[in-house]
Amino acid sequence: MIAGFDDLVVTKWGARFQGRRFCCAVGRGGIGVKQGEGDGITPLGTYRLGGVGYRSDRVSFDAPALDCWPINLVDVWSDDPRDPQYNQEIRARSHRFSHEKLRRADPLYDIFAIVDYNWPDAEAGAGSAIFLHKWRKPRHPTEGCIAFDELDLVEILSGWTERSRLIIR
Repeated sequence: MIAGFDDLVVTKWGARFQGRRFCCAVGRGGIGVKQGEGDGITPLGTYRLGGVGYRSDRVSFDAPALDCWPINLVDVWSDDPRDPQYNQEIRARSHRFSHEKLRRADPLYDIFAIVDYNWPDAEAGAGSAIFLHKWRKPRHPTEGCIAFDELDLVEILSGWTERSRLIIR
């Protein structure tokens, strides 16, 4: 597959987008074919972004080509294969299945983009919550997501176009 100028290409060595190179972090299991929930693998393939969530108290953000919404205290993401709402955002004060809080004390999800891997029509157990998000520290492995420095992530998402794709090699 040939990558275009507006495609975000991610490899184990870094990323490139619109003529620029960026440092990034990938899953602790590397890039490959996902084996299932919790494997730490960043999924190989070509994807679209499903929108951007952000903490409006920490980040001011808008991207014309992406659906953007502020995350609230009650926003969670289901990561439990037994949950009928597996791999979906849920707005609930409490949720009986395993989930990740999207509004966190740490800055990881101050801004994040949903990768359409196993989303929106999720196969239970195939992997959930694959996002582009802020990194903990440079190149620190993720649970399967792709993480960037905040300024780089904002630049990438702000430059995203209708024809942009995420290509993970």
